[in-house]
Amino acid sequence: MPTAPRPQPLSGGRALRLSRATAFWLLGVTQLTFMAASSAPSPLYSEYARRWGLPATALTVVFAVYALALLVSLLVVGGLSDHLGRRPVLTVALVGEAAAMAVMLTAGGVDQLIAGRIIQGLATGAATGAISAGMIDLQHPGSKLGPLLNSAGAAGGMALGALAGGVLTQYAPSPHTVIFALLTAASLALAAAALLIPETSPLRPGTLASLQPRVSVPHPDRKAFLIAVPPFVASWAIGGLYFSLGSSLTADILHTGNHLVAGLVVALLPGAAALACIVLRGMAPLPMMLSGSAALVVGTLVTLPALLLPSTALLLGATVIAGFGFGTAFFGAFRMLAHTAAHEQRAQLFSAVYVVCYLANSIPAIAAGLVIPTAGLRDTAIGYVSAVTVLALLSIPFGISALRRTKAAAADSPLPATAPLLEAADTRP
Repeated sequence: MPTAPRPQPLSGGRALRLSRATAFWLLGVTQLTFMAASSAPSPLYSEYARRWGLPATALTVVFAVYALALLVSLLVVGGLSDHLGRRPVLTVALVGEAAAMAVMLTAGGVDQLIAGRIIQGLATGAATGAISAGMIDLQHPGSKLGPLLNSAGAAGGMALGALAGGVLTQYAPSPHTVIFALLTAASLALAAAALLIPETSPLRPGTLASLQPRVSVPHPDRKAFLIAVPPFVASWAIGGLYFSLGSSLTADILHTGNHLVAGLVVALLPGAAALACIVLRGMAPLPMMLSGSAALVVGTLVTLPALLLPSTALLLGATVIAGFGFGTAFFGAFRMLAHTAAHEQRAQLFSAVYVVCYLANSIPAIAAGLVIPTAGLRDTAIGYVSAVTVLALLSIPFGISALRRTKAAAADSPLPATAPLLEAADTRP
């Protein structure tokens, strides 16, 4: 079926602008930086707990307020770039990210840390729709490189942030200063570069109306969106466990206080996800989504004995398998939606996607934090992983059943959402 026309850059007079290809890759780097900043504090959490005497519950709150603030931002300004343009929304979001890093740089207690994470979540939420839609706008017509970078870049950024955070926490003389100073500088540099991105989304009426908090999926995309929800939830829920309690679980299971080891364990999940997205990028969306769900089932099942024994080898192996499932389930579902989205509704649709993802990322983590004082860290993690296993398992027949219903409904009146489900990828820039 025909794809949406490629948006052309709007006239900017004689102002200096980047080429489409350069702007595309700049958005990819920006996506990676936002995600690296989201995970970089994870290896620091156990250090904060030691320094400030924080319980595990407080660590899940520090993690979850970021995801919830991001969710609020998505609900309010997630589709704003469809009305004001990609460039101004992204530039302001990057300045906000720099402010968040500065707050955490100077944090002297958990209250300031939470405040910084809230600002960071708001900035990341504002940027998410603009980045995702901007990459689709700028990519080659029919290409799947935009969805690939959205998925692999997000996962790769989280892996890079966790790994760098672990290295700096273990070896830097003042790790929180170094980490947040670097991220502040990077955010400001990217904000300046964002001013040079060619605008692909014209000013449209309805800006104030778009700020009303709501989750809305465009009607033509709803069938595909429903198919994608279970793998979105399962994959991001397991991510919530690793990024909120990964360093604490590592210390408990591996009996080590080495922050580099904690960073490595946390980084394995998104690292494997990013690698899976790249290696399997030519796979058709629906088979990729279903195979990812199956890998999540296997990975979480192997995690259970790793926590019970405990076993370092099983934990590392389970993390890699679960990461593979995380990447392929999310990427396959994202590609399926990206193919069908109309240009003027892309930010709206992608914001709805990330609302689902970050709810799955934060709510289970908050629940885990509330249960830990009663059940203990390990038993809470076992219950958490068991729930994700069930959800990932259910997503497989749900996806197959939904696809059959969609195909049956499309037999007499073909729907745009059904066409790309079995279409192989083209990753030309």
